[in-house]
Amino acid sequence: MSRLYELYKNEVVPKLMKEFGYKSIMEVPKLHKVVLNMGVGEAVQNIKVLDNAVEELTLIAGQRAVIRRAKKSVATFKLRKGMPIGCMVTLRKKKMYDFLDKLMNIALPRVKDFRGVSPKSFDGRGNYSLGIREHTIFPEIDYDKIDKIKGLGINIITTAKTDEEAKKLLEYLGMPFRS
Repeated sequence: MSRLYELYKNEVVPKLMKEFGYKSIMEVPKLHKVVLNMGVGEAVQNIKVLDNAVEELTLIAGQRAVIRRAKKSVATFKLRKGMPIGCMVTLRKKKMYDFLDKLMNIALPRVKDFRGVSPKSFDGRGNYSLGIREHTIFPEIDYDKIDKIKGLGINIITTAKTDEEAKKLLEYLGMPFRS
């Protein structure tokens, strides 16, 4: 399995059990899934931009990206229901741990003037959201072959009941939170 999963099993679980006083190992919060999302507004005029986004997100995630379509029409954006406007990938198990390892140890340190991720991006139910302005921080993306720098949304869904539990879980796994 991945290095991050071994860390979770051998070090994080005992620390969380001790800190929060869990009686059973099944109570300990764990990572459920990671969802990567790339919205491409220019896809309304130029579908080729979306094809490139799908390929780049597939390279980043290591799993095929799915095209997302508009749920409703918005006249100001010249958008009709059913038009392709973005792509997403849901990672679970080994691919999820591999991606988070790459994100925390390779990609985030490559961000210019990086001081850590915001500790305020929890949703109240133990899930964490992170926005990245440039997808070029990932090593799989060849800077010379991209047509446009795109943003990327990363949602980390955990089984934690509270934000405090989820924050400790991510902290122990190595997420570089800003102090």
